[in-house]
Amino acid sequence: MNFLDLARIASPEIAVVLGALGALAVDLAQRGRGAGSSRTGAIWVGVASCVVAALILVLGGATGAAPGGMLANGPVVGWIKAILALLTAGTLLLSVRGGFTMHVGEFVATVLLGGVGMMLIASSENVLMMFLALELASVSLYILTGFNKRDPQSGEAALKYFLFGGMAGAFLLFGLSLIYGATGAIEFQGIRARLEGQPAHPLLLAGLVMVLVGLGFKVAAAPFHFWAPDAYQGAPTPAAGFIAAGSKVAAFFILAKFTGMALDEVSGRANWGDFASGWAPILALMAAASMLWGNLAALRQRNVKRLLAYSAVAHAGYTVVAIAAGGSEVVPAVGFYAVTYAFTTLGAFGVAGWVEARTGGTDFEHFAGLSRRSPVAALCLGVFLLSLAGIPPLAGFFGKFFLFLVALNGDAGALGLLWLVGLGTATTCVSFYYYLRLLKVVFVDEIDPRLSTEPGDGSGLIELTTILVAAVVVVVAGCAPALLLNPLGLTATVVP
Repeated sequence: MNFLDLARIASPEIAVVLGALGALAVDLAQRGRGAGSSRTGAIWVGVASCVVAALILVLGGATGAAPGGMLANGPVVGWIKAILALLTAGTLLLSVRGGFTMHVGEFVATVLLGGVGMMLIASSENVLMMFLALELASVSLYILTGFNKRDPQSGEAALKYFLFGGMAGAFLLFGLSLIYGATGAIEFQGIRARLEGQPAHPLLLAGLVMVLVGLGFKVAAAPFHFWAPDAYQGAPTPAAGFIAAGSKVAAFFILAKFTGMALDEVSGRANWGDFASGWAPILALMAAASMLWGNLAALRQRNVKRLLAYSAVAHAGYTVVAIAAGGSEVVPAVGFYAVTYAFTTLGAFGVAGWVEARTGGTDFEHFAGLSRRSPVAALCLGVFLLSLAGIPPLAGFFGKFFLFLVALNGDAGALGLLWLVGLGTATTCVSFYYYLRLLKVVFVDEIDPRLSTEPGDGSGLIELTTILVAAVVVVVAGCAPALLLNPLGLTATVVP
């Protein structure tokens, strides 16, 4: 493979990196002309680079594989990376009026580099590239969490996130090194070939546990989720949306791909009463803990961003249920759920940011009477919350349906994971309470006259448009799921 071939395969990432450099240049050139022009120019450069990357991926201009599994862009990976690019662009659009920093160029560049890391995660089939891409994305998210220097909560959240993330990264790297020591391979397919027909080595099992600790942190699955509520609440709201949306798509996708492609021979079993050592029982226990803890802890929350954080823990559990089952349908099912969940969450954080700009906070009382202040924002928030609750015909319902169907039909066989699916269904019913409680505040409660209802600057048209687009995606993906399932390759097997 020559340099031009490699550049073509990596062209989406190159476009976004050039966008980051362009945003810094525009911010530097316009800094003396006022904060508004600097902010708008840098953000639109970043958005344009993300759109270019998404177009390259959707049109198939980056299809191919680099040597050693460093990059592998197939049809499914291409769609996932295109979605990540669009989520990155959405994050930037939600930041147009953000007054949390004067360093707009640096913020845009950090968001774009985080998006590049997530795109590399999705296309990696090599443990070295996987780790480097995860760290690129993680370091960007640590920085974004602490970007609001005027808010002590932001700095505290960034420090907690960094400390937890550094420890999780150490576990992940050490676990990958043990897997390499047991197999002598770093490519996903090479690891699988070395494990085929061989008994599980204790060194391999130790490495497997450490890798699941590291990846469990990335997806915010219990008991590795304690960073999430503080990080979501303390981070600038657009950055919190990016953490909740983009990073989850990449992390869920690589967890499903790594366990399915590299470690399928040591999956074990998570059937009720018939456990066998491997990654499946570990993931099953993580899923059960996440669904229980996430939903029960969310019941007591009075801050919308913290509620969404515990909701994210619960949704990590739903997703891990399907991954624990194994099988060829796991990656597309997880891809569909992660993508629709990402648009839902990014939109919900967009509404939270819109409210925060007008009332100064994101507690429940700040959302009182939102339907009378902004019917569009309230309607979109209703769509997002009902989708998270799993109400048909929204995307969240079909996402959970496909996850649970894959879990029942997976390699575990004979309804072996019925206990997990039953637990997921029960905890979904629990989640109705806290989602509907917030909707009651939005549509029924009276506006608190002590709270300002006017924006600090501008009308928020760009943010509202972005939120509305996310809501439309959630509705369309629920009413016509085949539009997304066809590119992911799931329709033929689970959709009539």
